[in-house]
Amino acid sequence: MLKKVINLSSLIFIFFFIFLNSSHSQIVKKIEVIGNERIPLQTIVMFSDINLNDDLSDSDINNIIKNLYETNFFKNIEITFKENILKIKVKENPIIFDIVIKGIKAQKLKDLVSNSLTIREKSSFNEILLINEKEKILLSLKNQGYLFAKLDILVEELEGNKINLVFDINLGKKAKIKKISFVGNKIFKDQKLSRIIISEEYKFWKFLSGKKYLNQNVIKLDEQLLKNFYLNRGYYNASINSSFAKKFSDDSFELIYNIDAKNKVYFGELKLDLPQDYDINNFTTINNLFNDIEGTTYSLNKIKDILDDIDNIVLTEQFESINASVEEDLIENKLNLKFIISETDKKFVERINVLGNNVTVETVIRNQLLIDEGDPFNDILTTKSTNNIKSLNLFKSVNTEIIDGSTPDSKIINITVEEKPTGEIMAGAGFGTSGSTFMAGIKENNFLGKGISLDSNINLSTESIKGLFTIENKNYKNSDKSIFFTIEASETDRLTDSGYKFNKTGFEVGSRFEYFDDFFLRIGTSNYYERIDTDNTASARQQAQEGDYIDSFLQVGGTYDKRNQRYQTTDGFLSSYKLDLPLISDTYSLLNSYRYVFYTELFENNISSFSLSLKSAHSLKDEDIKLSERIRIPQSLLRGFEFGKVGPKDGDDFIGGNYMSALNFTTTIPQILENSQNTDFLFFMDIANVWGVDYDKALDDNKVKSSIGIALDWFSPVGPMNFSLAQPITKSSSDVTESFRFNLGTTF
Repeated sequence: MLKKVINLSSLIFIFFFIFLNSSHSQIVKKIEVIGNERIPLQTIVMFSDINLNDDLSDSDINNIIKNLYETNFFKNIEITFKENILKIKVKENPIIFDIVIKGIKAQKLKDLVSNSLTIREKSSFNEILLINEKEKILLSLKNQGYLFAKLDILVEELEGNKINLVFDINLGKKAKIKKISFVGNKIFKDQKLSRIIISEEYKFWKFLSGKKYLNQNVIKLDEQLLKNFYLNRGYYNASINSSFAKKFSDDSFELIYNIDAKNKVYFGELKLDLPQDYDINNFTTINNLFNDIEGTTYSLNKIKDILDDIDNIVLTEQFESINASVEEDLIENKLNLKFIISETDKKFVERINVLGNNVTVETVIRNQLLIDEGDPFNDILTTKSTNNIKSLNLFKSVNTEIIDGSTPDSKIINITVEEKPTGEIMAGAGFGTSGSTFMAGIKENNFLGKGISLDSNINLSTESIKGLFTIENKNYKNSDKSIFFTIEASETDRLTDSGYKFNKTGFEVGSRFEYFDDFFLRIGTSNYYERIDTDNTASARQQAQEGDYIDSFLQVGGTYDKRNQRYQTTDGFLSSYKLDLPLISDTYSLLNSYRYVFYTELFENNISSFSLSLKSAHSLKDEDIKLSERIRIPQSLLRGFEFGKVGPKDGDDFIGGNYMSALNFTTTIPQILENSQNTDFLFFMDIANVWGVDYDKALDDNKVKSSIGIALDWFSPVGPMNFSLAQPITKSSSDVTESFRFNLGTTF
């Protein structure tokens, strides 16, 4: 009996369900569209996603309305469905005939506003989208420092259901950074932190720099730079808790960075986890690196070195379908790391899409890819390709998305870039006991969107003026080699001190590339026309060199760079050598130079450097080298003496030498002036010598010059200032000493 009741109930339910569906769905026999003037009937039917003879329910009607509204073509939509006839009544949105931006004179800023818009001319107008457009414009202006910008949007109605959109913008005053402060458990002084970030305080003479205005994008970059700085100094848990602006006046703000460095962390146990079929002997260098790093201060750069070495070994051994990851385990102040290499299912790259590059030519981006369409998909190569694109420094952001391809064993890589301004105008000046300097330049890193760098600058000092123009293709024909061409014109006037001056005009052409890890090779040629003039105060041998010269040199050089970071280096070394071999010359002078700098931390928060510098210039024909080729000791390598007034003399003139050597030691002493946020105290020792006079050995001076002293670096409101007080230890009787020296530098 119960079974019959259940069966009867089921039949009633099925009948009721069929009846309910039949009462709410009908077959579409005809589709009518009413009110369309610009949009064809076929297009509307296509967007509705309904066809003749389809079953149409209430939910389907709702979907039709939703689909049509999503096209942004219609202001109003009404749908009726009776007697198998679907009637779609629409009212079209007006067409935007013209977009006008008022209140902005600078074309660059106009372009910024225009590029931030989603709506375009000849597209449909939508009042809801207009609200979003207003917010985006104001946000883009705020990111440029216009915090007080106001925007009114006017809609001008035209005939034929068309409109003009007028964006009336009142920029107001730019928000200036009056002061930059670092608060919290920041460990380091404000002076050091200020040199890391890009934002800078407003000064009335900084008329070129845009870094003095509040810019949210720049502030985010500052936070990342500060974070990386602390990570590389061992502060694994460091956080930039907040950065905010505190109002000083109507248009001036204090930019505050709240930092919590927490405790310093050291590397603990480092392990490498490999698949069972991998030969551990292939990873011997990694294990050796682990032994060197264990117990040392944590550094993000060291992690990068480990991952780079793992990547190189894995790729060299042609392990195609693998993935590398890191497990971290922090116990007190020791960070244990496990680097895991795991095999993945073999997949292939179906397609690589490059999106967002509206300025940069696509080949510039694709030339940085280490993986190509049709290759086995590899996480390591994909990540390295993304990092290569970022290292171009042409884009505000680079994002990579991996999605499934058209087959189960394929992947599609979408690379989306956001363009940024790549040009720069710069100017700076310096003043000190050694004289005054001024420089100005214009630089473009993405000329014609081809990744070509253009750099023109002029430098003026007390005794010289020098102009340079350089064009460089940093990845010539996808070879990973840089090709450069430089034109130079310069004049050095030493008539007052030494009785001569010389002018040089010419060009250099060459190539730079990474020959092996961290070793960079430079090969090129320099070709110059030179004119030397003397007066009656010059010696007879100097006057004999007056005239015109044409020289062509083969230039070969190498740089081995093992610094932990190029800016504010704290660890590692830099070794560089350069040779100028004469090809066409009157004197056939062979020029050599070598420099080695070693950086280390002798104690907590200390930075020390040791350096060795060597130079030589002599003629292969056993003749006298030119006056312009004679070597002087750079003032940065010998404090306590006046620049250019040491070494061999000819009469009253210091003539430089054929050889130069210098040994320098500098160390910071953070315990002195520990609470002064904008000063650093240093101790230094300089030992140097310049000797050799090819035209008269009687004038030679082999006496070593040395000094010891203290220095103060002050990040003043005007700009960085350096004061040094040196005591000469050894010298020649003719050397001119200079116990006190100061230098001031600033930018505009």
